[in-house]
Amino acid sequence: MQPLNQIFPLLLQPKRVVITTHQKPDGDAMGSSLGLYNFLLPFGHHITVISPTNWASFLNWMPGTKNVLDYERQTEEADKAIDDADWIFCLDFNTLNRTKRMEEKLGKSTAQLILIDHHQEPQTDKFAYGESDTTKSSTCEMVYDFIVASGHDDKINKSVAECLYAGVMTDTGSFRFPATSGNVHRMVAVLKDKGLDHGPVHEALYDNFLENKFRFLGNVLLNRMEIFYEYNTALIAIPQADLLKYNIKTGDTEGLVNYPLGIQGIKLAAIIIDRGEERKSSFRSKDGFDVNTFARKYFNGGGHFNAAGGQNKETQEEVVAKFIAAMKENKDQLSNYQF
Repeated sequence: MQPLNQIFPLLLQPKRVVITTHQKPDGDAMGSSLGLYNFLLPFGHHITVISPTNWASFLNWMPGTKNVLDYERQTEEADKAIDDADWIFCLDFNTLNRTKRMEEKLGKSTAQLILIDHHQEPQTDKFAYGESDTTKSSTCEMVYDFIVASGHDDKINKSVAECLYAGVMTDTGSFRFPATSGNVHRMVAVLKDKGLDHGPVHEALYDNFLENKFRFLGNVLLNRMEIFYEYNTALIAIPQADLLKYNIKTGDTEGLVNYPLGIQGIKLAAIIIDRGEERKSSFRSKDGFDVNTFARKYFNGGGHFNAAGGQNKETQEEVVAKFIAAMKENKDQLSNYQF
């Protein structure tokens, strides 16, 4: 995998470009994809943004979202774009299997795959160019750095600024997570100078939900959260019946795993959701517990040191039992916090 700066001189040569990200894209995935899309447009490239799956409706305000292809619904059109592509930018994922049904198509593509990502253990042999930096707060921060390093930061307009701000803000937990470096704040200052109005971005992301989501949240915290004080751990287990009862859509469960970390002494928070075809898990931690290793070892997943996820085909009851057993195996690391 060659360094990203090798493609800087080639940016001025119009190409057929595909930009893609991981399945069920979050604010950073969609923000980095559309931030890069809006940055590359003035160069004259023919650009197609493809999401492996659908995405949360609260991301639809981002400039360019109406042009994004949903691979599961627009497979033929998306496959043609991949077949015709010279470059395929792969943002916010480290291995091709994070793209679900797109994995095989991307693996066989004759285009040059370009990685920009901040997750651990990237599949570097699959990419012609790229950068993987786990110290970065978000892929949006990395796209911003890419733009600045290319010498074309004059092309950061309001649309680029809004998309990149949305991603870096959500992935840093509104700038409270440890990865929020001085560079992140300097980036935001530049985006403000470029015309960013951050208020409407926050409203679009956080003040744009239906009543059912809040009733679902109340049910989750009251009936689905269990605290294991001996292990400084909290677990939320959500059955598929709850998703159906409250008409939960893509994105409605995002951020739920963070709630238990607000409880004094909690070091590990987990959420296990029965999605029907599989059980999806998310893990968050503080005080030095490595959930990336935890997710890789027990839940076929991975991610960052303090934020990771996984998936299992076993039943909800079996995955919950697996989590409890894993928690107990890690008692020495989890139980060293005093209430």
